[in-house]
Amino acid sequence: MPVITNIDDLKQIYRRRVPKMFFDYAESGSWSEQTFRDNVNDFADIRLRQRVAVDMSGRHTRSQMIGQNVAMPVALAPVGLTGLQSADGEIKAARAAEAFGVPFTLSTMSICSIEEVAAKTTKPFWFQLYVMRDRDFMRRLMQRAKDAGCSTLVITLDLQVLGQRHKDLKNGLSAPPKITPANFLDMATKWAWGIEMLSAQRRNFGNIVGHVKGISDTTSLSAWTAEQFDPKLDWNDVKEIREMWDGKVILKGILDEEDAKLGLNVGADAIIVSNHGGRQLDGAQSAIRMLPKILDAVGDKIEVHMDSGIRSGQDVLKALALGAKGTYIGRSFVYGLGAMGQQGVTKALEIIQKELETSMALCGCRTIEELSRDILRVPSDFSGTWA
Repeated sequence: MPVITNIDDLKQIYRRRVPKMFFDYAESGSWSEQTFRDNVNDFADIRLRQRVAVDMSGRHTRSQMIGQNVAMPVALAPVGLTGLQSADGEIKAARAAEAFGVPFTLSTMSICSIEEVAAKTTKPFWFQLYVMRDRDFMRRLMQRAKDAGCSTLVITLDLQVLGQRHKDLKNGLSAPPKITPANFLDMATKWAWGIEMLSAQRRNFGNIVGHVKGISDTTSLSAWTAEQFDPKLDWNDVKEIREMWDGKVILKGILDEEDAKLGLNVGADAIIVSNHGGRQLDGAQSAIRMLPKILDAVGDKIEVHMDSGIRSGQDVLKALALGAKGTYIGRSFVYGLGAMGQQGVTKALEIIQKELETSMALCGCRTIEELSRDILRVPSDFSGTWA
């Protein structure tokens, strides 16, 4: 086993271990992938301010996200098809997050179901909801999340229309995977993944199959999911869904100041500045570039979190120092999961925490509460001046 010191090391192992269609699913964006690349690259434009001769004893990364104590303000983002990156992947990721002390968010489009994840964990996790045309199914899905003890509902707002993701289309991405000559040859070289997948509890969408009338096989399932994302979703719908949930609610997919203000009116507990990891509107600004504008727009009236592009503890540090109260990693934990299972997710969290803690110290900060824009060198036109 090679020495693993950063997230990219996990990515390289992951790439060798899992079939191409699932690597491409994680490591891609929509259209030209400009926004996908910018999400990562734009962090480099922010520099850190080094401070010396500051007492660094007793430093830690503990904090809170929406009132929940966390080992560091980094949650595992909802990622679809996680159970095809590694057998029972959602369970492995949830257990790793629980042991580490950070939130895990289960996707609507997970392979392992809400109930299956709840049966293998001991603490409440968060549940991410896609707004569906079939409102009866959506209400039952929310009730199942309540019954499983999920403490927080994360409503994704930026998937009313599916962005075109060329790699997924070319690979014929599906759950379970379609066996084409190209896919068969690729999977034959990933024998360790294949052997592990034989023992998986399931290989289709666990939150849907068996819970929607008429859905019992992958053919009807594919048609159903293609038709179900609701293009009519508006803020009245969001408010109605918020009123149906008696726990914490987070709105995911905010990338505009006006939408951030509208999020205040529906009673959400937090918003996530996010462009779906560059998988929806290609050509949109990166999440880190939009974060300052959105923070300026809503101030401290609502808790602001951020995802899309985080690959290191320094990325987390920059987002927090700009003013975010929480961050999310998706691809970074998937790299670890695909590379080493639950141990790999733990390794990804350890890497990010170590980088965060060390960089905080070198910037003269001992706690998350001490972080501010004072430790950053931000270009004067970082968010852009547009006509």
